[in-house]
Amino acid sequence: MAADETGSAVVTRRANRLVTTGCLTILIALITVLGVLVSWLWYRHWHDGNVNGERRDRAFASILKQARATADDTARALDTSGATGTDALIGVIWRHTEAPVIAYDGSRREFTATAARSTRYDQEVVLPGGGSVQVTRCFVVTYTHRPGQAWTSRVSERDDDVCRPGTAIGGLVRLARTRISSMYAEDLTRAGVQKALDPTGRLRSYDVKSAVRRADTVTVSMLLSSPDTTVGQCYRFTRHAPGGAGQGSATAVPVSSC
Repeated sequence: MAADETGSAVVTRRANRLVTTGCLTILIALITVLGVLVSWLWYRHWHDGNVNGERRDRAFASILKQARATADDTARALDTSGATGTDALIGVIWRHTEAPVIAYDGSRREFTATAARSTRYDQEVVLPGGGSVQVTRCFVVTYTHRPGQAWTSRVSERDDDVCRPGTAIGGLVRLARTRISSMYAEDLTRAGVQKALDPTGRLRSYDVKSAVRRADTVTVSMLLSSPDTTVGQCYRFTRHAPGGAGQGSATAVPVSSC
């Protein structure tokens, strides 16, 4: 009987050792797998961070390069345009830059165009949710003309807050063009356009100054203001408006006054 108990105890101890050894082996394997996984995740985080940083820097550099190229092209266009009037010169700048806010300083004979420029790059990520990312930079470009000299341009990068009002005005311009394009010809009056843009009469973004009809064309002048009214820009909208209920596409260009 004692021999059986002794043998049973030996078997039990061996079984316990085997179980313990097996558990340790599994634990070591799990720790190894987790260590490899953590190391791989850390490496991917470091690698993706470097890759994304390089791509972001290249995207920013690309925006700056494009802004400078556009400024140079616009300065050359001002030289060759032959335009002399303030609004005509603003029109040249607008056609080449589409900057939503263009101001003129007569004392310095300078135009300043404020606009945000954007581009996209592909972001590397381990988990889902990556892909294309948009980056934006804010620029103020100054165009100067001195008697007997060519037009020059100077590009300055600013904080995003500087461009935010202009971006809002750009959105207001697109909405106004759409509304004016869809209006019936007989409704293209000052009161009619104001009502179409501000049905409740509570918005401060649109202030229609005039709507003048000449032959089959209506020219609408209005002041567009950013939501906080800190920045305003006059725009002239032109719409072909034959008699009857016809509709047509409207154009828009910033002007010095309205």
